Amino acid sequence: METRTDIEISTGDRETVVDITDEVAAELPADATGTCTVFVRHTTAGLQINEPEPRLLGDIEHAVKSLVPADGWDHDQLDGNADAHLRSMLLGRSVTVPVIDGELDLGTWQAVLLVECDGPRTRTVTVVVE
Repeated sequence: METRTDIEISTGDRETVVDITDEVAAELPADATGTCTVFVRHTTAGLQINEPEPRLLGDIEHAVKSLVPADGWDHDQLDGNADAHLRSMLLGRSVTVPVIDGELDLGTWQAVLLVECDGPRTRTVTVVVE
């Protein structure tokens, strides 16, 4: 049986990485076994699986900003956030995680991370378990 839930995640900075593993896990049916797809419904945020160690989260923010410069994009004439669109394109907007007996089957150091590229905002994240 498929379940689908939307959760809201608020971010506090323009670029930040937020561990949303607990929020995703809370949406899993207790008896679920299958896969969980997590999808962010925005074009200026991304999702990744990685270690949520605070220094690494800062490194991720730095790396994402280093990959795409903030200025010099045509889209900036419209709303000044072309860099955020391009950064999220490189990150991707979904991750898939196995689910066993109602729990995310992540590796020891893995977490589901929302990478905010144009905050602060409230983001809608869809959790689908199949």
